[in-house]
Amino acid sequence: MVATAGCGDDSAGGDGAGKDGSRPYRIGMIAPLTGNYEQLGRDHKKAVELAVEEINTAGGVLGRPIELQVRDDRSEPNQSALAFNDIKGGVDVVIGSAFSNSALATIPLAEDARIPYVSLAPADEQVKPIRPHTFVVPATSAQYADRLLQYFQAMNLKKIAVAFDGRSSYATAGLIGMRDKAGYYGLTLVASEEFQTGISDFTAIFNRVKNSGAQVLTVWATGPPAVTATKQYATSKLALPLVMTGAQASRLFLDPAGSAAEGLTIASSIGVVGSYLPEGEQKEVIASLSRSFRALYKYAPPQFAQDGYSAVQLIAAAAKQAKSIDRAKVRDALENIRLVTPNGYYAYSKTDHNGLTSDFISVNKVDGGALIPTDWAKSQFPAAMR
Repeated sequence: MVATAGCGDDSAGGDGAGKDGSRPYRIGMIAPLTGNYEQLGRDHKKAVELAVEEINTAGGVLGRPIELQVRDDRSEPNQSALAFNDIKGGVDVVIGSAFSNSALATIPLAEDARIPYVSLAPADEQVKPIRPHTFVVPATSAQYADRLLQYFQAMNLKKIAVAFDGRSSYATAGLIGMRDKAGYYGLTLVASEEFQTGISDFTAIFNRVKNSGAQVLTVWATGPPAVTATKQYATSKLALPLVMTGAQASRLFLDPAGSAAEGLTIASSIGVVGSYLPEGEQKEVIASLSRSFRALYKYAPPQFAQDGYSAVQLIAAAAKQAKSIDRAKVRDALENIRLVTPNGYYAYSKTDHNGLTSDFISVNKVDGGALIPTDWAKSQFPAAMR
């Protein structure tokens, strides 16, 4: 199913039919399959391959099988750019790296090549400002920030603190989102603490947050720093809630954090807590992915898998809507897509290349090692249903 063939005699820029008029629909995928974000990338790849297999089994896209070409960016931005240059001549569309820094390094190349680039990274800079060929699948950092601010307002937590990884585009965007919208919700950002990815001791940060008068602390991070902060928070006697974001909404965080994560607040896509949703199309779409993914891999699809699966569904839907695999026509169709996926309901437009709203983010508590929606989140679910 996963192929690395070149372009052959067909032009990936157009319909490029071979003698039988039905050459494969070629999707390129760049993923961190080694390096710091290996586990995240492997979950993405599993879900993308599952979605491709399901579509091909059902007859493909416009009668064409999907051919998937995968490259490893090694969790490094420069390798993502090299990977893109390696496949750009032989694919019709590219699913981009989940590592925000890699995506931001690659997007200018995709724009120059005029290839639809469907990103699995959540950094806001990808779509602010709008870039013609770039579309984002996960909820962005700003959307997670907005949802958490809504929750804090509802919980009467008026003074908030943020600790963020200054080397992460995702984390920096999260800080900016909270800083810029706190006042809108009647909240005050009383502390913003920057740390670096290799941090090993949060003691000083916790002490400054404690002295700031904050009522809640949100940590914006990816990878090991979130686990380190959680374990040290458990013994810090910092008497205020610790909140994590969508980057921690999987076993990749919960397993290494262990018992220290109990009681934490973690935001996630609604797909992570799909079994708690009201009956309807959204719940069934999530359940369908869960059944298929569990059957293959013996564990529930994490948030990252839902992103990858949704990306393929969006790309396939755009080609069907365009009645073509031509890059320009698929790009135009993406701007008009309306689709329910495991991540939620997408409505891309000329002014919105993210397509989701914060309604599709749930705020959860860790209970028994699992994410359980808060009562507030459950009260918000009806607004997200289509």
